[in-house]
Amino acid sequence: MTLAISGLYISLTALLIVALTYRVINLRRTHKIGIGSAGNESLALAQRVHANLLENAPIALLLLLVAETNGTNNMVLHIFGCIWLLARVLHAVGLTLGKGGYHIGRFWGMLLTWAVIIGLALINLFSFMTAL
Repeated sequence: MTLAISGLYISLTALLIVALTYRVINLRRTHKIGIGSAGNESLALAQRVHANLLENAPIALLLLLVAETNGTNNMVLHIFGCIWLLARVLHAVGLTLGKGGYHIGRFWGMLLTWAVIIGLALINLFSFMTAL
């Protein structure tokens, strides 16, 4: 069994993680900050954007992988995968542009992230119940 669909979205998420990591590293080099943020608001914000993705990615991507393993329809998996990526980009842009405050991208990014996590959790629970 190949897990090409979840593999696609895991890989694209990995590239987003690398891009956000690079952003943090670049700010560290620019401001000569080795650990923490040293009170630099732009670095603290970049770290938070990166951390939020890292906090949400494992559960969302694991749920996607399990759903694919359980035989969930390919189109459904792609819909969840696309919404996941859109959500994470919206959140990153919104948190950055909103400078840590309210921004419509941040709002929709998290709402869609939660929708993906809850939706995939329900699909997996349904798969479990029908397997009994």
